[in-house]
Amino acid sequence: MRDLFQEELDAINADISQMADFVMKAISRATESLLFADRDIAESVIESDVILNDLAATLDERCIILTSKQQPAAMQLRKILGSMRIASSMERMGDLAVHVAKSARLRYPARSIPDELVETFRTLGHLAEDITNQLKSLINNPDVNSATSIQKADDKIDAIHRELFRIVLDPKWSHGVEAAVDVTLLSRYYERFADHAVSIARRISHVITGEAYIDTHI
Repeated sequence: MRDLFQEELDAINADISQMADFVMKAISRATESLLFADRDIAESVIESDVILNDLAATLDERCIILTSKQQPAAMQLRKILGSMRIASSMERMGDLAVHVAKSARLRYPARSIPDELVETFRTLGHLAEDITNQLKSLINNPDVNSATSIQKADDKIDAIHRELFRIVLDPKWSHGVEAAVDVTLLSRYYERFADHAVSIARRISHVITGEAYIDTHI
């Protein structure tokens, strides 16, 4: 019976890893739609989000059923409850990718960002992909020390977010209020995306160590 229980826990972890794959693809495609003002790609990101939502809902249900049928020990219970919260954060990361895609769709056929900020948002996109890839590795091979690199990637995104605020508030900004709002919101989406990744990393650390879960981001 306990072997079956562990198999179910492994299957839940595999589902979370699959969600990380989905999220990484979503933020990559959303960034592409933003950089190239591609409405078709934006639409595909928006429409496919229902798949991630369904995965999260199904995982929640499986975790509830597993808890009700078994008497999990402390670490197993942390894994189950942690998996539910991680799935929720993954779902939110997918929502943030959708927000980026919707911004790209809103301004089509124009681009939502000024030409001089294209490379900055390309960097944000690459960092978001990288942090999700690191997150998937952490999910597949839980390691408390690995959370440090995820925090470093988050710090880089935070720094860009602050710099973009400085740029749009500078008197030399020449693109108007609407563009400033677009840039600020888009930057915020990437910043929150990374915050959720850090939250997941801390949740995994809690599962491993049993130490109190403290999240300063979400």
